[in-house]
Amino acid sequence: MSSAAGKPALQQWHVTEPYLHLRCGLGEGPYYEAATNSLRFVDIKRQRIHVVNLDEGPGSVQTIQLDTPVTVTADIEGVDPRDRIVIGAKYGIAVLDRKTGTYEYVARFVGPDGQDNERLRSNDGAVDPHGRFWLGTMTDIGLDLQAEGSVFLFDGTRTAQSMRHPVTIPNSVGWSPDGRTLYFTHSTERTIFAFDYAPEDGSISNERVFYVHDGPGEPDGCRVDAEGNLWHAVYGESKVLKISPHGELVGEIKLPTHNITCTQFVGTELFITSAGMEKGEGPDEAVELSGALFRVDVGVRGLEPFLFKLGEVGTVGSS
Repeated sequence: MSSAAGKPALQQWHVTEPYLHLRCGLGEGPYYEAATNSLRFVDIKRQRIHVVNLDEGPGSVQTIQLDTPVTVTADIEGVDPRDRIVIGAKYGIAVLDRKTGTYEYVARFVGPDGQDNERLRSNDGAVDPHGRFWLGTMTDIGLDLQAEGSVFLFDGTRTAQSMRHPVTIPNSVGWSPDGRTLYFTHSTERTIFAFDYAPEDGSISNERVFYVHDGPGEPDGCRVDAEGNLWHAVYGESKVLKISPHGELVGEIKLPTHNITCTQFVGTELFITSAGMEKGEGPDEAVELSGALFRVDVGVRGLEPFLFKLGEVGTVGSS
């Protein structure tokens, strides 16, 4: 079927009910924990990590309460994720002990003066094919939003390299199936950028605009499928976009609440996080279902995440 303009009609999916509704303040960072067939996701505002076992269902959810904004998680190479995982936290990346709920910083977002910047916190990020962690920073919740953030690259030691500055809301980082293209979303520009990614040494080059969103919302978090499509949440528009490897909009998932934040594949199912809404910010149903976790079968598998390579100093640090 083709549209009136001669282009194929958009693929469409409609989600009407949540899979799990914890009323997150800012649900984000869904991550598939293959070792336990579980989905992890975070609530940045409430400083929580939620874990739901997908064999047992929504009633199995467990919550880890922290004392820092936690924004994203990833598995560590050679480490059982039931014991330890890496997290994006207020001042940098840290290793979380799942059994005790304590964490230790591996590396921090320090400025030129060597001090923590209290105005900033981590946001979204991901591990690259070389086992390094790309992680953005932005103005912390409750402060006036400014273009003061950066995108950092962590190599598993105490080294953190600034790769892009300034940014306002840096979001998802992802890779094409062949590992030769890196995608980076800058939400406030409504733009997804693409870079050549060198498989030999992980260097990037040839920055270009991959996709510009035309709408009132802002592109947020995304994942890439095995066919190279990006499944991109749009904050403020009740939808997830399916964007082809050529940067063309080819599908959309419609959801019953406005603030859609991120996606994660589990098999051919796409899990979708959302953020809370206040009464009066939209229809009653949209407010009621805000902060929920949704899922929908989209008929294609996602790419497996890369594992973080933690250096020897990763066992040293302080929270």
